[in-house]
Amino acid sequence: MPSGKEIRNKIRSVENTRKITKAMEMVAASKMRKAQERMRAARPYGEKIRRMAANLSHALTDYRHPFLSEREIRNVGLIVITSDKGLCGGLNSNVLRQALTRMKDWDVSGVKLSVTCIGNKGFGFMQRAGVNLVSHVEGLGDTPRLEKLIGPVKVLLDAFVARELDAVYIANTRFINTMKQEPTIEQLLPLSGKEVGVAGHSQWDYLYEPDAKLVIDSLLVRYVEALIYQAVAENMASEQSARMVAMKSASDNAKNVIGELKLVYNKARQAAITKELSEIVGGAAAV
Repeated sequence: MPSGKEIRNKIRSVENTRKITKAMEMVAASKMRKAQERMRAARPYGEKIRRMAANLSHALTDYRHPFLSEREIRNVGLIVITSDKGLCGGLNSNVLRQALTRMKDWDVSGVKLSVTCIGNKGFGFMQRAGVNLVSHVEGLGDTPRLEKLIGPVKVLLDAFVARELDAVYIANTRFINTMKQEPTIEQLLPLSGKEVGVAGHSQWDYLYEPDAKLVIDSLLVRYVEALIYQAVAENMASEQSARMVAMKSASDNAKNVIGELKLVYNKARQAAITKELSEIVGGAAAV
């Protein structure tokens, strides 16, 4: 059995760790509320522009934007969104595991892959996996900035327009509630009405002012920007929620460990006192 001093040092160490995890839990809870407000504010705009852009894929217009053209899939681009920091439970590992499964399916099918990473954890994972990493961005902070996101993503968009890629997918974690976050992989390009429930046989028509090319080009750029921003906002809200839950679990576990160590310490001290009393009684009897 360890000595009383060793147990006291262990208790003090766990108590210090619990103070840190408790502070991190409170910080994550504060950031989580702001991230959830930002994410919920972005959702209506993102869903509306996605439905409108999906309607364009069935519109009766002479101009056909490259983002709307279906092709045989031989080359795929994947945007992987993760956090920059850890200590958020299985948030990053879940989305990376799902992305890895999809990458293996593409590899079996002979599809070539190009990857863009948003976030440090995904960047490190993809480097170790040895994939074709074409661009990445790190250090986003607590607030997503579109001007910082669109640069790395534009590498894949330009490759799609140049017909070097046949499809672009985005992998991120969707926020459900504080206790549940769901990893998802969705098709970003080419745009199809199936993803948002637009019937394929519906015939859409619009009046464009000043002309179809200018309006459609601007709208589809907004569509991509909105979806990227929304995906990052969802991921940040999920990150803070997962971190708060993970730190609360760590604090509770530390409290349990402290209780067990104090019990062991009391038993050790009681055994030492009993031993000393036995030695005193034995010595007195010998005298």
